Amino acid sequence: MDRLESIDGGNWEAFLAAPCCVLMLGKSDCEHCAEFTAELHTFLAADRTYSEVRFGKMLLDRGGLATFKRSNPWLADLDVLPYTVIYRNGLKVAEFAGGGIARLASRLERVRSEPA
Repeated sequence: MDRLESIDGGNWEAFLAAPCCVLMLGKSDCEHCAEFTAELHTFLAADRTYSEVRFGKMLLDRGGLATFKRSNPWLADLDVLPYTVIYRNGLKVAEFAGGGIARLASRLERVRSEPA
């Protein structure tokens, strides 16, 4: 089973409402986004630490995201992709630009250690 869910205009609200989720934002023509996606697939295939965390990827250049973009005006300020956001119960609790599994794991550990 692929743990990296495809997030779009029809499922983003339910995804972000999860107890803990990681949303990677990218574009379909972004080389760094493709590299981080490959890293995520490899990481998630072997991961047993973050089984309670949902992981998703949204391509910002795909249609149907008007509601998501209106609900997240900070997207207009993004200048580096991929961009990763960690949510807890619908609230943004951590974020970083660029890729890197070590950076992701570090932020996930910090989020998990903080009281909900």
